[in-house]
Amino acid sequence: MAGLMDFTGKVALVTGVSRVGQIGHAVAAGFGKAGARLVICDISAVNVAARAREFTDQGMECRAAAGDLTEPDVAQWAVDEAVQTYGRLDVVANVAGGLTGVKPMIEAEADVFDREMAINVKTTYLVSRAAARVMVRQKSGAIVNFASIAAFHGRAEMVAYTAAKAGVAALTRSLALELRDHGVRVNAVAPGTARTPENLATMGSMPVRWVDIPDIVNAVLFLASDLAAGITAHVLPVSHGEA
Repeated sequence: MAGLMDFTGKVALVTGVSRVGQIGHAVAAGFGKAGARLVICDISAVNVAARAREFTDQGMECRAAAGDLTEPDVAQWAVDEAVQTYGRLDVVANVAGGLTGVKPMIEAEADVFDREMAINVKTTYLVSRAAARVMVRQKSGAIVNFASIAAFHGRAEMVAYTAAKAGVAALTRSLALELRDHGVRVNAVAPGTARTPENLATMGSMPVRWVDIPDIVNAVLFLASDLAAGITAHVLPVSHGEA
């Protein structure tokens, strides 16, 4: 069974790979340690280049692709970089996204909804769209998206974020049905509050049931692996039962 979590020879595109200690960095490292050849993406050219050097220094094959994934050409270019470099694309982990702020909706800035939709839903849509074209030709592939437990029940003062993550969950289920006859699986993880340095700094005094990053990484790798060959259109909570 352990061999089914081996990604040797496979190519993984991971978005949102920026700072050390964040989820995207940990997911990319997880795939790399499992043998995958990596293409990592982030809007910050400096950060993504530093992560690529880090992974390369650890003996992983890794290419950096910096740019704004809310732009269709950038999303397509990131996928093209994987195919042109390694000849195929087996896994996409759409980690890019996040929460831009916590505030009552009636006090929030007018553009907060557009921002949350862009960084969470639009990036996932565009990267998955470009990747699906490759995977359909291959007749194989796995896409793992990032929703949130907030998508299931909502969160006060996080209205736009909750709507965006619910959109990611719906996108996941719909795209999975569209691609299932082509040998391509689409799933998502829905983490609770991750124990990241940023979250600890802003929420460390609050009563939070923290989710450790390795638990999220393991869920992503499982959904992308042959162990989950019969699973598609699923949104997997990683939250210690919290809703």
